[in-house]
Amino acid sequence: MTTELSIANPCVPQTEDDSSVRAVWDRLSADARSSRDEPLIAGLVLDLIDGCDDLGESLARLAASRIATPEIGRHVLEKEIRAVLTANPRVLDAVADDLVVSYERNPAYPNYLVPYLFAKGFLGLQMHRVAHEMWKAGRVMAASFLQSRNSEVFAMDIHPAARVGSGILVDHATGIVVGETCVIGDGVSILQGVTLGGTGNEDGDRHPKIGAGVLLSAGAIVLGNVRVGDCSRVAAGSVVLDEVPPHTTVAGVPAKVVRRHADSLVPAERMDQEINSGS
Repeated sequence: MTTELSIANPCVPQTEDDSSVRAVWDRLSADARSSRDEPLIAGLVLDLIDGCDDLGESLARLAASRIATPEIGRHVLEKEIRAVLTANPRVLDAVADDLVVSYERNPAYPNYLVPYLFAKGFLGLQMHRVAHEMWKAGRVMAASFLQSRNSEVFAMDIHPAARVGSGILVDHATGIVVGETCVIGDGVSILQGVTLGGTGNEDGDRHPKIGAGVLLSAGAIVLGNVRVGDCSRVAAGSVVLDEVPPHTTVAGVPAKVVRRHADSLVPAERMDQEINSGS
């Protein structure tokens, strides 16, 4: 069993001023201006960036356009999502942090606009943030709808009760599953096929607690109410069943400690899945 997780941790550098909501929106707007010559996406940019006054309006419009159904249309969803973002401004702070780290940690992204418009891991995570606020407000059915659409559209299934920090990279996203009582700290990087699940049908606090600055490599599985310590790395394909100490790499089935890191190393930032690196 684990103790209560503190999401923030000193091993993760604090977000600088350039990740503020206003600065991120300005950067997105500049990227949009440089993309207007591409006829295929000109209308998309006009609708989702140029036609909006701020990040909250843009995100609500973008998300609604992706998850609308014939029964629950885009304009209804846009209004509901926008209301949640307006009532919970700290959510937009997390959105901005997520976009900054998505760009910084993934060399495939040439600018902020690409992950914002096209990376399903980024947008799926933001839909979870909205669903989480709905869940906390007692809107269980609305939150469950967003969770369901997140799974259908973005192939990532995060229970709306799960607590997720800020500055998170969800790379590729396909096959990610996060359970109800899971807690994920700030600055974590999560690759495809990661499962943070329970070990059966027990009730109560039954899901993993992921510390700050952790790298969860492709296909990693963490089961049960166990803590993965701050600034640790779970190697690809590993199955974690026990506590993971801070500043370590674990690998294997079941996972065992294979390396101790320098305390200054933040695996989530390095995105290095080589289990022998980081001394």
